[in-house]
Amino acid sequence: MRVFEAFLSCGSVCTDTRSIVPGSVFFALKGASFNGNTFALQALQAGAAFAVVDEHVGNDERLIKVSDVLTALQQCALDYRRHLNLPTIGLTGSNGKTTTKELFHAVLKTKYKVHATKGNFNNHIGVPLTILSAPKETEILIVEMGANHQKEIGHLASIAEPTLGYITNYGKAHLEGFGGVEGIIKGKSELYDYIAQTPKGLALVNADDAIQLEKSAACRQTTFGKTNAQFTYAVEEHDEFAGIQFSIATTSYTVKSNLSGSFNCTNLAAAVALGRYFDIPAPAIVQALTDYVPAMNRVEWRKTASNRVLLDAYNANPTSMSLSIENFAKWHKDGWLVLGDMFELGEASPVEHQAIVELVQRTNMEERCILVGKHFGGTAWQGLQFATTGDLERHWKENGAPKDAAILLKGSRGIALEQLLPLL
Repeated sequence: MRVFEAFLSCGSVCTDTRSIVPGSVFFALKGASFNGNTFALQALQAGAAFAVVDEHVGNDERLIKVSDVLTALQQCALDYRRHLNLPTIGLTGSNGKTTTKELFHAVLKTKYKVHATKGNFNNHIGVPLTILSAPKETEILIVEMGANHQKEIGHLASIAEPTLGYITNYGKAHLEGFGGVEGIIKGKSELYDYIAQTPKGLALVNADDAIQLEKSAACRQTTFGKTNAQFTYAVEEHDEFAGIQFSIATTSYTVKSNLSGSFNCTNLAAAVALGRYFDIPAPAIVQALTDYVPAMNRVEWRKTASNRVLLDAYNANPTSMSLSIENFAKWHKDGWLVLGDMFELGEASPVEHQAIVELVQRTNMEERCILVGKHFGGTAWQGLQFATTGDLERHWKENGAPKDAAILLKGSRGIALEQLLPLL
């Protein structure tokens, strides 16, 4: 039996024997420290209807032998994407991918049956799994695409076949893998390259970003921006939470979000522009964006026993770190900064970490800033500093943590700053 035929007969897939869905297709993926082939028979015993393998593991008729399991998974996802034949939104960017994906989902689901990437399942495995988990009745598919090197976005686009593409921004993320800022721009723009080759493909473009306008020039475009765009908006700034104002005909609308930081205004505007493109009434768009509450450790305010904590500890790069610090310092001058290392910066790491230190100094928050990680350890910093999050935990247990304060926790995932929450 062909892999795709097996999937259609089952309707679901799994890759982990610890969470087998009865009647599903098990894909025996390989990793640096595991070989799914060795668990294929176990998956069948646990209830999987079929197991896709690329090694000989037995003669069970439910085993489907292929040359490469990962390739088979990706091809199965492509076959299903074509089988569904529906509008598919592909989005990427250096910062704000997951937040924007969630905003898109919140807006579109007011009118359509929408399936979107769960969490950040956005890589060469996550993208096909996202597609294969879409219910048959799905009307719009949203696929988040992440990458840390060139040609990866192009590959993911060839699996998801987006009909509409959006790039949040070009920032200093994964500098090491992309080979610098120019490499980032080239790599992320592979999405526009794909859209340009797609019949009736459309690029949603931030017209305030000259580079995006340039890189999407070969695409059919729908634009948004503060000026000179098909959809225009204005920033509404009353406090630290992002807000925008826009007008449809003679009616004015205001979105007041739960997203901290004016940098999220662009994400809100993109969601409004997308909603308008899909003919969603403005009041429904406004309500959806107003009601959205961030989660997953991304720009998420937490009320703890003694403090208010802005938890943004899922990812960090020089662009997002700078924006977060600037926004926090603007509204919480008496607050605390707890900043963790930024990973995957390659040779640029010393310069970029020192630049963050100098930014903190310019905000005059040095006395209420704590740095965590070996990369920050190489900077010219005279304040509190710890090699690991565990070291800071022990320090706070012995000496006490800040109280009655606003606290920003910002760092790369590997630093795990969320572990500090119980002490705050």
